[in-house]
Amino acid sequence: MTTNLPKWQTPKPKRSAIQWLLDSDPSIRWQAMRDLADASDEEVAAERAKVATEGWGIQLLTSQGADGYWGAGTSNPEWVTLRTLLLLREMGLDPTSEETRRAVAHVRDNVTWKGVLPQDAAWHGKPLFTGEVEPCLNGRVVAIGSYFGEDVQGIVDRLLGEQMSDGGWNCEQESGSTRGSFHTTICVLEGLLEYEQATGGSPAVTAARERGQEYLLKRRMFRRLSTGEVINSAWTQLSFPTGYHYDVLRGLQYLRKAGITPDTRMAEAIDVVASKQDVDGRWPLENVHPNELDAEPGVAEGQPSRWNTLRALQVLNWYSARD
Repeated sequence: MTTNLPKWQTPKPKRSAIQWLLDSDPSIRWQAMRDLADASDEEVAAERAKVATEGWGIQLLTSQGADGYWGAGTSNPEWVTLRTLLLLREMGLDPTSEETRRAVAHVRDNVTWKGVLPQDAAWHGKPLFTGEVEPCLNGRVVAIGSYFGEDVQGIVDRLLGEQMSDGGWNCEQESGSTRGSFHTTICVLEGLLEYEQATGGSPAVTAARERGQEYLLKRRMFRRLSTGEVINSAWTQLSFPTGYHYDVLRGLQYLRKAGITPDTRMAEAIDVVASKQDVDGRWPLENVHPNELDAEPGVAEGQPSRWNTLRALQVLNWYSARD
């Protein structure tokens, strides 16, 4: 039987990729149940609760030191702590659970920016949730702070004042850059969206996000506005965790979570994501970034990744339902 379905909807002859996700860690399973398997709200909530008590989630939680840091023995444990909280957020760790509240309280009360370079002096010793100076980092602090119920209003106000004339943000603005950066912009957009969802936001935050979204969309998610050339071929590779790095799947995931109505400016990026699907209906882990956490134990670069498969299917289903 042949069909005219887009390639990401083409039936697969081998084991269901969705079942592969359902046979995984609770952090993957509850999201697949919600977005891909039409499970009830009660079933999804029960599975999500397991992130704090089973599998990868509890492994991360129990590796926190008594001083609140993750990454004991490293030169910058505050960075490992930030990355861990970002990953726990991606896992969907319930921010109201007892385990979460205890872990986040330790961070709030103890974790500070240490810094190892002369330019770090301005924020050395400040609490993690106060942020620092670079918008790419502050966007991520806003994301975890908002998700875990911390006060990040001061950072949000700073980010609103740092938006550039083209709608983007750039960590190099103080060094003379006059154009936005995809890397910085996606970090800020994710943070502002999390802030809006947690607090209700404000007209100013919504307006800034909408301008930032247009920055991405005008460039078709990965092309230069001036020439139409691909800005960076690495952005067509699907990483996880992404750190501060942009790629097309990360950009599309943001738009999906923001509830944006899909349009043709996303189509080429959607095709890039769809083209990565293998014969089993799965997506590989690509372009692993140095110093990022191992989010999927045992999976090496180039191998099928449940995280990327989940995220790709979420995005493609959202896009294909646009009509």
